[in-house]
Amino acid sequence: MSGASTFGERVNMSNTVVWWRGIVVGAALLLVVAAPVFAAEEEPAEVDVAEEPVQLEEVVVTGSRIHIPNLASANPVYHIDAEALAFQGNVRVEDTLRILPQVFSGQNAGVSNGATGTATLNLRNLGARRTLVLVNGRRLPAGSPISGGVGADINQIPGALIKRVDVLTGGSSATYGADAVAGVVNFLMVDDFEGVQLDYQFSQYQHNNDNDRLQGVVRDAGYAPATGSSWDGDISNVSLVMGRNLGRRGNVTVYGTYRNIEPVLRGARDYSSCSLTSGLTSRATLDGCGGSGTTPQGTFSDFGRQASEGLKDLDYKVEGHRFVPRDGTLYNYAPTNYIQRPDRRWTAGLFANYDVHDKVEAYTEFMFMDDRSVAQIAPSGSFFHPDTLNCGNPLLSPQQFEAICGAYGLTKDDKQTVNIGRRNVEGGSRQDDLRHTSYRSVFGLRGDLSDRWFYELHYQYSKVNMKRTYLNDLSISRVNRSLDVVEHPGTGAPVCRSVLDGSDPNCVPWNIFREGGVTPDMVNYLAIPLTAGGSTDQTVVSGYLTGHLGRYGIKSPFAENSVDVVLGGEYREENLRFTPDAAYRSGDGAGQGGARPPVGGGFDVKEFFFEAGVPLIEGAPYAEELALDVGYRYSDYDFDLQTNTFGVRSIWDTNSGVKFRASFQRAIRGPNVRERFQPQSLGLFDMPADPCGGPVTNGQTAAGRTFEECARSGVTAAQFGHIADSPAGQYNFLQGGNPDLGAEEADTYSFGLVWTPRFVHGFNFSVDYYSIRIQKGISNLTPQLILDECLDGDAAQCAKVRRGQSGDLWVGSNVDRSGHIVALLDNLAIEKVQGYDVTALYDLDVGEWGHLHFNDILSITSTWDQQELASAPIVDCLGKWGLTCGSPTPDMRNNLRATWITPWGVRPSLMWRYVSGVEALNDAGVDLGERHYFDLAAMWDFTDYASLRVGINNLFDLEPPIAGADAGPSIYGNGGTFPGLYDILGRYFFFGLTANFL
Repeated sequence: MSGASTFGERVNMSNTVVWWRGIVVGAALLLVVAAPVFAAEEEPAEVDVAEEPVQLEEVVVTGSRIHIPNLASANPVYHIDAEALAFQGNVRVEDTLRILPQVFSGQNAGVSNGATGTATLNLRNLGARRTLVLVNGRRLPAGSPISGGVGADINQIPGALIKRVDVLTGGSSATYGADAVAGVVNFLMVDDFEGVQLDYQFSQYQHNNDNDRLQGVVRDAGYAPATGSSWDGDISNVSLVMGRNLGRRGNVTVYGTYRNIEPVLRGARDYSSCSLTSGLTSRATLDGCGGSGTTPQGTFSDFGRQASEGLKDLDYKVEGHRFVPRDGTLYNYAPTNYIQRPDRRWTAGLFANYDVHDKVEAYTEFMFMDDRSVAQIAPSGSFFHPDTLNCGNPLLSPQQFEAICGAYGLTKDDKQTVNIGRRNVEGGSRQDDLRHTSYRSVFGLRGDLSDRWFYELHYQYSKVNMKRTYLNDLSISRVNRSLDVVEHPGTGAPVCRSVLDGSDPNCVPWNIFREGGVTPDMVNYLAIPLTAGGSTDQTVVSGYLTGHLGRYGIKSPFAENSVDVVLGGEYREENLRFTPDAAYRSGDGAGQGGARPPVGGGFDVKEFFFEAGVPLIEGAPYAEELALDVGYRYSDYDFDLQTNTFGVRSIWDTNSGVKFRASFQRAIRGPNVRERFQPQSLGLFDMPADPCGGPVTNGQTAAGRTFEECARSGVTAAQFGHIADSPAGQYNFLQGGNPDLGAEEADTYSFGLVWTPRFVHGFNFSVDYYSIRIQKGISNLTPQLILDECLDGDAAQCAKVRRGQSGDLWVGSNVDRSGHIVALLDNLAIEKVQGYDVTALYDLDVGEWGHLHFNDILSITSTWDQQELASAPIVDCLGKWGLTCGSPTPDMRNNLRATWITPWGVRPSLMWRYVSGVEALNDAGVDLGERHYFDLAAMWDFTDYASLRVGINNLFDLEPPIAGADAGPSIYGNGGTFPGLYDILGRYFFFGLTANFL
């Protein structure tokens, strides 16, 4: 199905597609099933309450600091309560929040290559750096100093203590400051627990490997696919919560949790047993296994250089003690990669509050987390770093000498220009051991100055320490020395040249020229650990006054309630430090893709904010309530950046069960530390093929590019037609920060209505339209866009394309010699997202049988445009994935749950989750079909002090849509699919037991 179709185009779709869309929308409106997850609209009265509307208490709501009733309904804020979290059975909070269609996941347990070891949230698919995460209305720090780790780490949240999660989509920078461009996720924690609660849950995945077609593809490629039933990925979670009321004056709640997650290998699933690929055909189908050109047999190639000079092609592998034609031999790197990382996490902390005076309540929060996760990918090797070979190397057989040197007129005193790739299968898989230890403390005072004024002051300090150890990588410098081998002048034995000249007496020759020639001594010499440390810290001092101005006569003559205001200020300091060892800094790690320079820096910002709630009309015909809320924030950054953020919201209650609401927000995000200070270094990006690579037919490459076009990017006439593509689909680009970055700006609009019909008791319906437009977005141009623009004639973009010796863009990782594309950060991007959110809730009394709760949350995205810079074309990413669009953006997601509250203490629940189909932006890519997931769970309060919960998510073991090798790590893909969007491991079983003690 086309995920990018407009509403009018959908009318002309096939009957099947229209039928399914009708089912989804119809179910949303008719409430076929539902859940105890609900939007913060006007809540329906309980079944046994009188006909008058429920009056809300004065509460602080996410998105505002004003303490007035009903303000929640002025903004579409979505709630997930603790019971909804328990019904899902996910001990990883980021997995549970996927029941809200507005929430995407970036970094998660399914990411291995490129993992930061953290878990991040991503609203509207606009990026974790634009999603602000709060605990009780106060910030979480950046999750990791590693590149890509600036989003808040949700691992810090103890699931056992979550009371409710509020999700406000759309800008909220006027209330909370920077980073709230896409919205806010606010975790409200239990801080008044009384007693002792012990909880244990065990979870496991099960999948039937029965995809005959993909198993056949894997077998045809010569590999062994996964078969039969897999039971794996065990997860154990234990939590202990203790709390005590301090008379009537306060409470202390303490907690501790432990979580252990076992790994799952890609080889355990038939659809991820190899890196699936497709041919260069429109709307392709996966029909082959790709892989890496760095093989255990060795790859000795010049990637077309000799052929471009009219000489014999040089492209060999080792068989026995001979060189034979490689014939496209690849290495299947998939099976040993983790598709679920192992993870061990401890958390502990406390929440306390105490009334020290009638007008002073002191409160404190302390949160500790220690999390260790290991990302595993395929073994390291020589990734074509040596580009010459000594023809006199005594490890070469006579046949090998002739094939690689003699045939080209070279003698043993000469060197041949050849790139050498060889997979270190003897040394085991690479493992990135990531450990994060975080501390967060809050101390605050709040209370009433009078019956009209309320104050709050708090100090907050957070710090995350990171320790990283990368195992089983090879040293590039040692690889080069171990392949520069000569005869010992005294013994005639093979010896490293560096041993003879004394530059490296420990060097051991690496015998990759004979099958079985690699020994443990060779591996031990070549292998090096890489280590890095670092930290992020955050200091916040904030205070505000909120007051009711009625005493001063400041109110509308048509309203009973007065104007309410908030006046406040905030100081925030953030720092980041990343200190890699010498091997990281120099780029000596063969499997790192380039150097990892240190990063250090920070900023502080002083802010003033103001908010006013203005009731305009109350208790009038057709206007039970007409109110306005305005907000403003001024921010002064220490790097000479000042921003003005403002917003306005309104609510109109028509007195007939219908409320209208609207809002506008100017959201501002200043650059974070990494965006400003990240040094320039090589990274990898995913691209199916070099448009100028491969053979030439009728003067054009397979991508339709001519020599004239490719010459603009630096391709010579001799190289054209002989440029090799990266077998792994990964190419080099030069990335880096920019200290001159400015703030990015976003205008967010929303319009909606809430309908609570009086003739249907317990029913609530809302629909909201939203529009988010980001300008001056902090981003780097997609390297493929730079290349395409260059080939189309943009000379400025051609200056950023640096071709390697063979005309390639991927061989090696030396910034001075390897081909790459320069793509540094700048204020460039323009993004526009529009759509509709629909929620419906129904609470039905079924008499002696109890209650039925029905709920639906539907998100329809109507526009997702991306323009990488003002002169670039607008790319329609709605219902697309790949290339400029990156990870998938479905145009429809829907979650519906039905829960039966029985009089016997049992609560069964059924959820239906829907994700619409997504097209590949690249014509040669693979479309992702729609998915319907069903989750079944039940809770049983079998005593007053104990309860049991069981469940199965993905009841029918639906495998994820497979995108193939193009779903690479640069867009959070793994196993040929997207772990942040789909259920990638099959059925998920869970069993939990909760015991309460007084």
